[in-house]
Amino acid sequence: PFTGDGAGDVLYPGLIARGLAAGAYGARPDDGLTLRGCRIANAVRCVPPANKPTGAEIRSCGAFLAAEIAQTAPTAIFVLGRIAHEATLRGVGLKPKAAPFAHGAAHPLPDGRMLVSSYHCSRYNMNTGRLTTAMFAEALDRAASAAGL
Repeated sequence: PFTGDGAGDVLYPGLIARGLAAGAYGARPDDGLTLRGCRIANAVRCVPPANKPTGAEIRSCGAFLAAEIAQTAPTAIFVLGRIAHEATLRGVGLKPKAAPFAHGAAHPLPDGRMLVSSYHCSRYNMNTGRLTTAMFAEALDRAASAAGL
């Protein structure tokens, strides 16, 4: 996920800097980059028209995200954007109002895991200043710390 798009240009160097990925990010599936102690999953598995998923698409993909979370049993979950935040909460059996989205927020989940949220590191959010490299780094550091890294 995110290979070859603006979000990957922010996400993967951040993971490399924290030892959560190794190699060089070349924006290609065959660039040799490997993840270490982390996994990337999409809340919505396809890129919808206008890059904005509908409620139906989010619901359709919810079971896949819930299965991914259950299968991997992460100690910390770092989400990019409100859609992923709310889909993750639903995926662990909570309603979105149980832990409101806010950039940099960390919410303990009932099973002991930590949910850490960031604005999505899309090119749009980065170019408009809604999210800065420093803001993203702080949220990613919070997630790494919650995971014991």
